[in-house]
Amino acid sequence: MASSSAEPAPATAPAASGLRRFGLGSLRGVGQVDFQPSVWTSLLILAALWVESWEMGLFATIGAVVSTLTAQFLNVRHDSVTQGLMSYCGVLGAIAIVVYLGNHPSSYVLAVVAAVMCTLVTATLGHLLAPFGLKAFTGPFCFVALVMVLGAPSFERVWHGTPATAITPDLPKSPVVSWTDLWQGFFANVSQIFFAGTWYVGLIMLVGLFLAGWKVGIFAVVGSVVGLLTAWALGAPAALIGEGIYGYNAVLTSLAFGVVLLRPTPWNYGYTVVAAAASTGLTASLSVLFKVFGSHTFTWPFNITTWALLAAVPLLPRITLIDDDKS
Repeated sequence: MASSSAEPAPATAPAASGLRRFGLGSLRGVGQVDFQPSVWTSLLILAALWVESWEMGLFATIGAVVSTLTAQFLNVRHDSVTQGLMSYCGVLGAIAIVVYLGNHPSSYVLAVVAAVMCTLVTATLGHLLAPFGLKAFTGPFCFVALVMVLGAPSFERVWHGTPATAITPDLPKSPVVSWTDLWQGFFANVSQIFFAGTWYVGLIMLVGLFLAGWKVGIFAVVGSVVGLLTAWALGAPAALIGEGIYGYNAVLTSLAFGVVLLRPTPWNYGYTVVAAAASTGLTASLSVLFKVFGSHTFTWPFNITTWALLAAVPLLPRITLIDDDKS
């Protein structure tokens, strides 16, 4: 009898461990959009999204929770779940639903679907790209959001028209940049990664990135500055520069190469700047391309630039990866 009464005790440990894994995975999924597993960074970014609007905060939370649950139900490796590596695309996918389809009852269902699919496609893309030494990055989110947003107008119970906040209105095309465009764009470049165009939301997120480490914050700043300067040099519309439309991909690209992928060397830093600038130019090209069939740029410029320049690294001896065995 003594042994039978003691039997339930071990079962509580796995339950507590699973709950902890779920909580950490859901929260870190927010920070992992910017490649950061820091809990404090994730909390601050999530708080910033709630500051932007309660819809964005709620849908980001739905995406994080559903993606993490999906990964746990499918018994994904524990460290991948706990680090938020299976949920960050679900965060972006769910936000994209409310941004581009509006806050309707159907949007909540679609946000859940998007989060589930983002988790599955994360596994798919990770498996397919691994032999090439590439990572999924935010590709799963881009694929899922592309399919769902493009298909939405075909379904009467889903489509309610594009919310005014989801489209860039016909803004003045003047490339004459004011000081206001520059400083607001500097912060908006950070927040636009999450579809938020408010400068003070970007400021909160940038503080969160500095909490993850000075190097993380510095490369976010570098990416934002490179995005601003490249867009200005090319003559992009000042209003779009001020909204962060031309710089958010540069921030992501700078964080990827400067913090996650490459060793800290002068050559690698230069490569990071080139990559950030290239993603800014590609943002304009893809915006024109996607506009033809009614889709949106999302973080495609970041993914395409990073995949292309990362694939080139083995043939560039001066550019070295962090996990490269060669000195």
